[in-house]
Amino acid sequence: MLQLNVKNETSRLRAVVLGSALNNGSTPTAEEAYDPKSLEHILAGTYPVESDMVNEMEAFNKVFQKYDVKVFRPEMIENYNQIFTRDIGFVIDDTFVKANILPDRERELDAIQYVIDQINPAKVVRPPDDVHIEGGDVMLWNDYIFIGTYKGSDYKDYITARTNMQGVQYIKDLFPNKIVKEFDLVKSKLEARDNALHLDCCFQPVGKNKGIIYKSGFREEADYVYLVKLFGKENLFQITRDEMYHMNSNVFSIDENVVVSEKNFTRLNNWLRENGFTVEEIPYAEIAKQEGLLRCSTLPLIRD
Repeated sequence: MLQLNVKNETSRLRAVVLGSALNNGSTPTAEEAYDPKSLEHILAGTYPVESDMVNEMEAFNKVFQKYDVKVFRPEMIENYNQIFTRDIGFVIDDTFVKANILPDRERELDAIQYVIDQINPAKVVRPPDDVHIEGGDVMLWNDYIFIGTYKGSDYKDYITARTNMQGVQYIKDLFPNKIVKEFDLVKSKLEARDNALHLDCCFQPVGKNKGIIYKSGFREEADYVYLVKLFGKENLFQITRDEMYHMNSNVFSIDENVVVSEKNFTRLNNWLRENGFTVEEIPYAEIAKQEGLLRCSTLPLIRD
């Protein structure tokens, strides 16, 4: 049995589900795009090709091997995008939450069922149908659970709105001893530079007390101020609109002092090194064209 344990974003990683770009299928049509960034690249003819994405994910996998992390991969579904495992489920403490994702992505959960079968069934939960919640919106910080949501009355009109307030309430009920704080995120169906698809597109903790943040990703300034007060302004790396678009906040921590980052994130990577982090740089710019990056491609199961 897998003894799940995830209490934050940065403790030493022991086991993870890493997505797969194998047999990814053909370039989607504009009508099939889930997000404005994918749409932008579909229309421009620059949508990533499978071989490039496979190479990028293999570079990520090699970093996990280097740090002796147990890596699970999804069973392959032919002609299907299985890169972003963070969307389909997440672990809080010792509980695996199956996400209620977009209906046409349900098969992705089936592809990791062999992993879920290794977990105590009493520790696997599935929210009711009216509860929308995806792993990219759920961020653990010890006693805190941060959740990205969208509070606009036009929620149902936005394919980019992935976690609703029922999702926030569901987590509050499931973990009554945690401080659950939701953040109202900026959404756009058309402009990727103004779309925080998930919370990890505009914020993520690193190390013990630091974080990466994009102020304009929050619809309410009070939500941004909340994080500034909690972490301290001097501990937060403020990213620009363009850096948010390139997914600078979507790095991934293997340990409190080890961060996997995209090799082109020069300003961020320099800041991380200046603050004592080991930065494992890998190429991931092709996968980023689908509005997801390193955190999106992972589903941590066990951390120290």
